[in-house]
Amino acid sequence: MSAEHPMYTPFFGAMGAAAAMVFSALGAAYGTAKSGTGIAAMSVMRPELIMKSIIPVVMAGIIAIYGLVVAVLISSSISATNYSAAKAFCHLGAGLAVGLSGLAAGFAIGIVGDAGVRGTAQQPRLFVGMILILIFAEVLGLYGLIVALIMFSSASSF
Repeated sequence: MSAEHPMYTPFFGAMGAAAAMVFSALGAAYGTAKSGTGIAAMSVMRPELIMKSIIPVVMAGIIAIYGLVVAVLISSSISATNYSAAKAFCHLGAGLAVGLSGLAAGFAIGIVGDAGVRGTAQQPRLFVGMILILIFAEVLGLYGLIVALIMFSSASSF
């Protein structure tokens, strides 16, 4: 082990992969659970709207896919022999970027999805507004994915 490739660098790469998956999955789980309770409450009075109200759950699930993509990229590039500290820290940053933005997006999707499906059951014209707000919440996770991919690709130059 040299000073350029310390023994501990794979740990930071693995933490980046774990952070990407764990935080984005937490956001997706919260978004699914929160909007799912809204769907369950709404479907008692308006069962014909159940399939239309699944959209927030699907959008929350996409957040976990963002984290999965980055976690797979990071974990496939971790090497015990030729893995510099700079590359490891870029991978950690990439995992945190997608994971924490996915957590925030999942919270937003859950809260908007819950209130949105309940409101749509009472006033159907709210549906388009709910979808627009959900798109803006989903984009927060996409921003984290873009930043993580840029950080991951720039780490290959180290």
